[in-house]
Amino acid sequence: MAGAVLVIGGTSGLGREIAAHYARGGAEVVISGRDAARAQEVAEELGGNTRAIALDLNDLEGIAPALASVGPLQHVVISAIERDDNKIREYSIERASKLVNLKLVGYTAVIHSLLDRLDDDSSIVLFGGLAKDRPYPGSLTISTVNGGVATMINSLAIELAPIRINAIHPGIVGDSPYWESKPLDAVKARTPGGSLATMEDIVGAVVFLLENRGVSGVNLPVDRGWRVT
Repeated sequence: MAGAVLVIGGTSGLGREIAAHYARGGAEVVISGRDAARAQEVAEELGGNTRAIALDLNDLEGIAPALASVGPLQHVVISAIERDDNKIREYSIERASKLVNLKLVGYTAVIHSLLDRLDDDSSIVLFGGLAKDRPYPGSLTISTVNGGVATMINSLAIELAPIRINAIHPGIVGDSPYWESKPLDAVKARTPGGSLATMEDIVGAVVFLLENRGVSGVNLPVDRGWRVT
């Protein structure tokens, strides 16, 4: 059963770049965003055989209905994230709960809802992040949930087999919309080779995890060696 490529969080940043890669290659692509009009606008910009759906990972009961129109799937990428600055001394239970729901419960609920549209050759990639290994002040919840993604795929790789599932953990992506305007010279100086991972690096790594049939249950850091310095 050949199918489409679904990118949850495909309206901006890295998710959009992944969707664009497959749209250029002629694949049927479905992107999701929280805002229906914005998602439709991006789908039209990407062109090819791309369409949009509205989906909010924090609306847990709405996930399955939002995905009802999605047909058979070859690849699923869940790249939606929520940035959070949550320090223990000013801890916000509301913000922490939102991020946990989005990235742990929400990611899992998406996969659960799509099981009847996946077959033995399908593959899934989840987005974590290197804050799980390199925490910083305010990353408490982000570091925790990214660690949860890393362990989640171990269980899912067993339960879903032969469907493959992997996670990618980007470091600082220097040319991404979030990072490109920020001062990063100090980070570059601590990265072997003196340059940061790029959006192209991330897309290439996601494609590898999706398409290489020998890879499942892998947590792949993409940071040009920043984690080892």
